[in-house]
Amino acid sequence: MAREGLIALLENFWILREQDPETYQIIRDRESALKDYFLDKLGYHLIVHRHFAKLEKIPASPEAWMGIELFQQPRDYALLCCVLAYLEGITGYEQFLLSDLCAEVQALYPGELALDWRSYEHRKSLVRVLQLMIELRILTVVDGETSTFGQNETSEVLYEVSVVARYFMRSYPKDLFQFQSKEDILAAEVFEGEDELLGARRRYRIYRQLLLSPAMYRGSAEDADFLYLRNYRSRLQDDLEKHTGLQLELYRNTALLIAPEPKSALTLFPNQKGISDIALQFSSVLRQQVKEGHPKADSLGRIALTSLEFEQIVKLCKEGYGFGWSKQYREGLIKHTAEELLDFLLDWTFAKRSDEGNLILLQPALGRLAGDYPQEFRTKHQTKADNGEGDDKNKAEHNKED
Repeated sequence: MAREGLIALLENFWILREQDPETYQIIRDRESALKDYFLDKLGYHLIVHRHFAKLEKIPASPEAWMGIELFQQPRDYALLCCVLAYLEGITGYEQFLLSDLCAEVQALYPGELALDWRSYEHRKSLVRVLQLMIELRILTVVDGETSTFGQNETSEVLYEVSVVARYFMRSYPKDLFQFQSKEDILAAEVFEGEDELLGARRRYRIYRQLLLSPAMYRGSAEDADFLYLRNYRSRLQDDLEKHTGLQLELYRNTALLIAPEPKSALTLFPNQKGISDIALQFSSVLRQQVKEGHPKADSLGRIALTSLEFEQIVKLCKEGYGFGWSKQYREGLIKHTAEELLDFLLDWTFAKRSDEGNLILLQPALGRLAGDYPQEFRTKHQTKADNGEGDDKNKAEHNKED
């Protein structure tokens, strides 16, 4: 089985033959082995079409970061469904005008408040949907520019539909109208006669959580999934390393996969964003605070902070590392940096909000990471900072510690 094909299927929505023929061919050549592996370990179905390959991924549990990054409003998702419904009546490679789409979507749009294309916000929502479809190669622009519709409701664009449009939505075991919530959709996967806590179901859940999420956390003292991880650790470790190249790390309250090689086709932490450097430095400062006795972790390894306490640690972080931050963070308000950092930690599941919403719970996986500057960089650039000079490039070295 080709590791490259497996990773590509996990990381991408689909692999289009026209866009990436080499990876598509790797998957096609090893279709049988890949299908067997995904079905056995994750309960996923692999579709290999003459135009594309797609792994129908279903999460162990829905997370906020799993939404479409381009979208900003619930309206965007409703419009996406309306556009897909419109495309159902169009065959592959058929062309249509934006004005025709707008009229049909307006009629299909649900809810009491109707769409009004005179509204800038409504037009921008549709533009985001169309941009997503263009990125996924569902639609091709034949003439015009999609972005102009955001400025002018009379703008016209000619599109062509790809044959992959009908495969965007995955198939469901029954009509979607019979589901009342996302929990119902996830529950529909249960196989007849299969105990929820035993057998393949648990294996699927654990593999999905490890491969699709940054970390897996122990939910309680008697977490059955964590007990399974401990009992079958060696088997899981060998299997995951063989097929993905990733290494399993299992601690008391968390399990995660790490990439021994920094260059990988997978989305990895840390990334190239300056805020990921600050996240590593924040973790270092937090470790020191814990060593000094405050704050303290609970039985699940989580540290609860108020927004003010979180901001105070960001302030300490800036005092210790700010001389190497980019101008945006070096000169920006602590409050703004804290807000951006919290959003980043929430996206990576290194933090979550309490059920009441008044506390920030820092997750144990954050304690697995720490970052500092090389001494040479610190000496050189701290001297510059003391002399009033700046350096817009953060050259932090990320040292991972156990």
